[in-house]
Amino acid sequence: MSRKIYITLTGTKYYYGAEFLEPGTCIRLFKEPDNEYDKEAIRAELPGLGKIGYVANSAHTVIGESMSAGRMYDRIGRKAEARVEVITPRGVICRVRKKWVKK
Repeated sequence: MSRKIYITLTGTKYYYGAEFLEPGTCIRLFKEPDNEYDKEAIRAELPGLGKIGYVANSAHTVIGESMSAGRMYDRIGRKAEARVEVITPRGVICRVRKKWVKK
């Protein structure tokens, strides 16, 4: 049985905020290798809205046992999907859907 993989969605305040997100909301994740600030950046998008944030990639932004973008980067292909689990003041915890994780 494989372990569930959680990520922290961060930076939402720079886009649309997180107030509209609800548990169960499906988000899409896209690797962004040309990102000038982080070569392991993973962008989070909401269909119909576009970019809503990024997968956290530092000890200061990752919440609890969530995986950082750096740890997640090689475990997914070019894209993946996740579902919102919990919204906190520090970030949004999402569970990566198993079908998008490499074995």
